[in-house]
Amino acid sequence: MRLFLVPISTKRALIYSRALSRDIPQQLSLLDRITTKAAQTWSRWEEADKGWKKNLVSWGNRVQQRIPFEEWGLKSIPSLQAQQRLDESHGKTKIDVLFPANAIKSDKLRSILQVIATERQDLHRQRMLWSLIAAPVTAPIGLIPLVPNIPFFYLAYRGWSHWRALNGSRHLEFLVKKDLLNPVQFPGLEQLYAKRLSQILDHPDPEKPTPKTADDVEKSDERLLLRMSDAKKLASILDAPELALEAERAIVQIEESLKSKAQSAQENSDIKASKKD
Repeated sequence: MRLFLVPISTKRALIYSRALSRDIPQQLSLLDRITTKAAQTWSRWEEADKGWKKNLVSWGNRVQQRIPFEEWGLKSIPSLQAQQRLDESHGKTKIDVLFPANAIKSDKLRSILQVIATERQDLHRQRMLWSLIAAPVTAPIGLIPLVPNIPFFYLAYRGWSHWRALNGSRHLEFLVKKDLLNPVQFPGLEQLYAKRLSQILDHPDPEKPTPKTADDVEKSDERLLLRMSDAKKLASILDAPELALEAERAIVQIEESLKSKAQSAQENSDIKASKKD
């Protein structure tokens, strides 16, 4: 496997794992077969012109867009045990982590990955347990003829999603603690970020970022580094087509978060101003 650390804003980054050719199993596990079948079924439902299938897909897609990008990123990382079954040397050799050195300081990489690995573990553990406990309670709805048991499937899916993210976070934490990560400054990524950084940091020449660029990023207020049009470029540079969707989701969520913070700050400022008057 190979890891990518992709800064979305000056304060938040997306972690993403891509399987290498040797990591692809010859035979799919039972869980993989179930998820593949579910994905195929969902794809067929997306083709429906109307009816409950169309409505369910529309609702489901909106729900998936609201799932935090951090969860999607951690889900891309296989569990430690699953990776060791595919690669016996895993856990003994280092894993490459590709990142743009002009947006992330090399000496901060380890601490950033440690935070990503640990900050959501309690949340995923608690919500996984809650979802899996609540799911059986909704099972009787399935007895109603011709009505899909949406609450059951939703809770089961969220429980599975949190379980995957929890395993991914534990795997990443293991790699950080055992010092099994090999930072790789990737020129292709740096070229993509150079123009955006020059606009945000007012650097005159995007082709020649100064050595202090990453320092300036760290010290700046939170601002978006990527635009929606950058997502596909990013995926192409890293040869990871699925990354485009993950980057787009992260960009949208962080942009909405920044707008919400700015609006709240403006409202607070207005309230203080009115009190003074």
